[in-house]
Amino acid sequence: MAIPKSFIETLRLSSDVEAIVSSYVKLKRQGRNLVGLCPFHSEKTPSMVVYPDTQSFFCFGCGAGGDVISFIMRIENLDYVEAVRFLAQRAGLTVPEGQAEDRLSQIKPVILEINRLAAHFYHHILRSADGNAGLQYFTERGLTPQTMVKYGLGYAPPGWNTLRDYLRAKGFSFEQMYDAGVVNRGREGSYYDSFRNRVIFPIVDLRKNVIGFGGRVLDDSKPKYLNTNDTPVFKKSRNLFSLNFAKNHAEKRLILAEGYMDVIAVNQAGFENVVATLGTALTPEQARLISSYTKEVVIAYDSDGAGRKATDRAVGLLEEAGITAKILTMRGAKDPDEFIKKFGAQRFRMLLEDAGSVTAYQLGVIREKYNLDTPEGKSTFLTEAVRYLATVHSAMEREVYAGELSAQTGVLRETVLSNIELERKKNFRRDKKKEWAGIASSQDLYRDRVNPQKATNLREAKAEEGILAFLFKNPDHLTGILSRITESDFVTDFNRMLFFGMIRRIQGGEELTLSGFAEELSPEQMSRLAEIVNRDLPMSEEILSDYIHILKDAPLRNLSRHVAEMSGDELLDAVERLRQKKK
Repeated sequence: MAIPKSFIETLRLSSDVEAIVSSYVKLKRQGRNLVGLCPFHSEKTPSMVVYPDTQSFFCFGCGAGGDVISFIMRIENLDYVEAVRFLAQRAGLTVPEGQAEDRLSQIKPVILEINRLAAHFYHHILRSADGNAGLQYFTERGLTPQTMVKYGLGYAPPGWNTLRDYLRAKGFSFEQMYDAGVVNRGREGSYYDSFRNRVIFPIVDLRKNVIGFGGRVLDDSKPKYLNTNDTPVFKKSRNLFSLNFAKNHAEKRLILAEGYMDVIAVNQAGFENVVATLGTALTPEQARLISSYTKEVVIAYDSDGAGRKATDRAVGLLEEAGITAKILTMRGAKDPDEFIKKFGAQRFRMLLEDAGSVTAYQLGVIREKYNLDTPEGKSTFLTEAVRYLATVHSAMEREVYAGELSAQTGVLRETVLSNIELERKKNFRRDKKKEWAGIASSQDLYRDRVNPQKATNLREAKAEEGILAFLFKNPDHLTGILSRITESDFVTDFNRMLFFGMIRRIQGGEELTLSGFAEELSPEQMSRLAEIVNRDLPMSEEILSDYIHILKDAPLRNLSRHVAEMSGDELLDAVERLRQKKK
């Protein structure tokens, strides 16, 4: 049975890999990922990693891997369609029998129209007597009438069916409203407004379509913020609030704030280059979206513990996307909104210009944990700071901050640098040991059934995998990659097949996900794909160029490898083919 791609995408979004795997395996968080004992082979030390960012898993012990569908296929011993049905039943979804794609193309414009009318409805209520509570909230938060109009802010009244009845009178069915996320469905089949007694923030995409809403309570009830659920036109993880304003700004950097009110306050103060995530921590998709508009981001998150955790996550994702991150350090205010109210827009501009590097921020966080007036405090501070600086790639940056550590602690700068280098050597040995252990234990070099050509073309195959990993995480680079290499440059058939599959999906406007390959790849092939896309290696344009050069040089390497075995005519023929290919 052919299952519509749109349903697989809905199923994937409804079946979080962490939630599914953790119902079978006890997982422990390790940085951004999770680890646990692999259920597919006997082990005492956890070697299975779950990657929430790519919604996949991979076991470094037995090589099992893939997406959430692959996991269910293995652990429940089901085929692909049975696994989809299993997950659909678990998520409360019905597997369509074939007409879902047509319905999806028809429902999208309907949802956008419902959202447009809902935004007008909420804004009209805000400006009427029924919206006094919402208007008072925005006014007390310092927003001007012009700002309220600019962002289309609104108010959802306390009633259970005011928007529902308004849209019904416009000719929309309850089911269409439910698809748009503006109403919820009750246990007995009734429908009621999703947002009630909340101020409303319309979420607008780059084409000026209203794709969803955020709503904030006016009291202390929970949840404080409520966002539209994912719909056919809205995915929280792939959109940014106020990007429709920020994208056209002359500033070459973006300010990344934590919430709606921070963004609006900063924008009102004269800084249009500000965006925020939509009720979630920054995602890889959002980082890639940001990289399309800027290469520098100033992170202006709240200064509390949760804000610091969110900052740490954002820094890593932005760096992976090739973006330089700077950290805004606010004194005397918990967030940009409060800072601007207290100190004004000019002081905030000065704060932006003084935003520090990630290294300065991280060392500051470490510094706050210790009392440098005691020998023990100095020692433990230096130990942790040296460990962090050993991970900094720039030698110049390490030297600068070694000097600062020396000034703070009284320890000689040379001593600090010496300890940093010792730590770097220790890290290098550990990483190499881990790498060789992986090579020694992996079976892909011996009896590799998935990519049998890899063993005799190891250098080229590794380069191919690097290109695939880069493209999977940076699909917007496809045009640039195709201007330098094509499928014919790939040496191994399996990697060539994956490359072609990624090209086809990107050019067809599809999102690159492991689930998109699940139906056409075997479990073993899915495991290999999961291993490739989750490679824990640096990704950059320079490294990509190195991989491409390896593939471009492969014909010459292969020629030199076999030249002694060739006759004169064979050699001339090979050289001519190589010359034609280089054209």
